[in-house]
Amino acid sequence: MDHDTMLAVFDDRMRKNAPPDAPGAYVERVGDVVRQTGPDAAWNGVLWSALDRSRVDGAIAEQVDHYTALGREFEWKLYGHDQPDDLADRLEAAGFVPEEPETLMVAPIADLPTSSAPPTGIELRPVTDAAGVDLMAQAQEEAFGRDGTRHRQQLLAQLTERPDTVVAVVAMAGDVPVSAARMELVPGTGFAGLWGGGTVPAWRGRGIYRALIGFRARIAAERGYHYLQVDASDQSRPILERLGFTALTTTTPYVYRPRPAANS
Repeated sequence: MDHDTMLAVFDDRMRKNAPPDAPGAYVERVGDVVRQTGPDAAWNGVLWSALDRSRVDGAIAEQVDHYTALGREFEWKLYGHDQPDDLADRLEAAGFVPEEPETLMVAPIADLPTSSAPPTGIELRPVTDAAGVDLMAQAQEEAFGRDGTRHRQQLLAQLTERPDTVVAVVAMAGDVPVSAARMELVPGTGFAGLWGGGTVPAWRGRGIYRALIGFRARIAAERGYHYLQVDASDQSRPILERLGFTALTTTTPYVYRPRPAANS
């Protein structure tokens, strides 16, 4: 499948017609915007839009009003090919704050290595309960340097209410968690997404990230999925390219945080 066709398939299945990805969340199309709304711990935001300059500012304001009324921080997930071409500027003018851009990468699972063994002294342990989630959070907080409470809550809810849509794994050096990652399985799309892969500094460069990809790719193949998708950082993109992933476009989170209500 060539680049443009693959991008069109991704847009159709994973954005325009995406199913909700968390318990209690729902996806709806409002005009030319597709958005997900869910509990506070879930991802809330805009998945897809098809806007021109005459409608874009009104659509942005509508999303701000919708999520602000719910007291939700939300994200407008902007892709490099989205229109109009000044959408990023208009989002910033409306109060959105851009985070680090990443590269959307996709690979056919059949083309990926699925037998990558972890380095000596590392055990890859499936995560299925609260104790495992705590180990994951410990590794990811050290790897990324930020609080993982929200992601911990979201993963616990998925494992409890929708266990068939998520795979989580933690890499253990003895009793110490040193890396962790999860995979979101999106029913009916053929796509599984790789998320949250992070390794503590002392264990980087030893092949754990590659082993975590192989671990998840093997499970995705067993469950009948055809493609893996990653929003790749600059650090992970070279590894993914060597494994056979192809860059389709960029993706940048634009985050809107509702202002606290003024004191009366």
